[in-house]
Amino acid sequence: MSSARLVLADGSVFEGRAVGASGSVDGEVVFNTSMTGYQEMLTDPSYAGQLLTLTYPMIGNYGVDAAVEESGQIQPRGLIVREVAPVSSHPRSTSDLATFLAEREVVAIDGVDTRAITRRIRRHGVMLGTITTEPAAEALERVRALPGYDSIDWASQVSTGEQYGWEPFARENDLHPAMEPKANKAVVKPHDADASGSPKRVVLIDGGVKRNIMRSLVARNCEVTVLPIDASAEDVLALKPDGILWSPGPGDPQVQNSQVEETRKLIGTVPLFGICLGHQVIARALGAGTFKLPFGHRGGNHPVRDERTGNVTITAQNHGYAVDPDRLAASADVSHVNLNDGTVEGLIMRDEPVMAIQYHSEASPGPLDSMGIFDRFVELMDAEGGAG
Repeated sequence: MSSARLVLADGSVFEGRAVGASGSVDGEVVFNTSMTGYQEMLTDPSYAGQLLTLTYPMIGNYGVDAAVEESGQIQPRGLIVREVAPVSSHPRSTSDLATFLAEREVVAIDGVDTRAITRRIRRHGVMLGTITTEPAAEALERVRALPGYDSIDWASQVSTGEQYGWEPFARENDLHPAMEPKANKAVVKPHDADASGSPKRVVLIDGGVKRNIMRSLVARNCEVTVLPIDASAEDVLALKPDGILWSPGPGDPQVQNSQVEETRKLIGTVPLFGICLGHQVIARALGAGTFKLPFGHRGGNHPVRDERTGNVTITAQNHGYAVDPDRLAASADVSHVNLNDGTVEGLIMRDEPVMAIQYHSEASPGPLDSMGIFDRFVELMDAEGGAG
């Protein structure tokens, strides 16, 4: 392997080895504390424009498997790890991580002290950086001239360009291993004998959707139609949905002003459910603000309390922004709170079928504690009867 370095905007330099594709990549440097799920993270659109640091020291020991990918392409600009496993072993594995990175043209670096990188980000906040083979001084000059991450509409960049329908179990790799009945017996595939009733029509607004959201809906007898992020309220309602889901996605929710206005028109029509970026857009439509977290919530071990029941679940999260509830409409309540820092993790409306969560109920490989939120969404659609 050739030498490479990670250069941060504060002047920090971390020497390591080049892995995967050659070249230099720039982005906002973030970290995720999950021990597994590296392939899901690499294909998660919410990492668009970022350099992803994985804190677990060895990555790649169970190889790669196309069935777990969350989108059709690599989403972060680059990958930063302590060590890429030289050997991988898993019944589903078709390749090793180093080969996967090279084939997908991912610029990555290993051999760096990811613990030191994480501590620096925790202390000073997320910042721009570069993975490069060029001299550190030249790289630092380039990084400091980059536009701020918050100024770019990343969600529009990863959204679909056209409407499409998610065909249940027709596309390659639709069925994630975690969705198999033996792994999650609460899940019923649409073609199973006990699946009953007409499918619910769900319109999904794509700000960076993950495949497991659509898998989770299809597993609950829903027909899913995906629309671009710039779809109008009229576009959405013209499809006569039984429910609307606003997807997760990357970037600052403050750049989604037009979608906040369109979402406001959807409130009170049919059940509306938002996840992550969708949660933030719905919150803004209800009068709340948003702000950037110092280093974000990214990992699979975040405790969230349901304010209505007192129940605590462990959740997977991946976001750099949070909701400020100070100006939240009187008709809405904070339903969930992060027990680590007290930030808002969920919203509900009292008199309208609207709910939103900041965490990822669809998380793969998990935890699966919050998968029941999709059942709640279906229950809302059953109760309301839809727009069609």
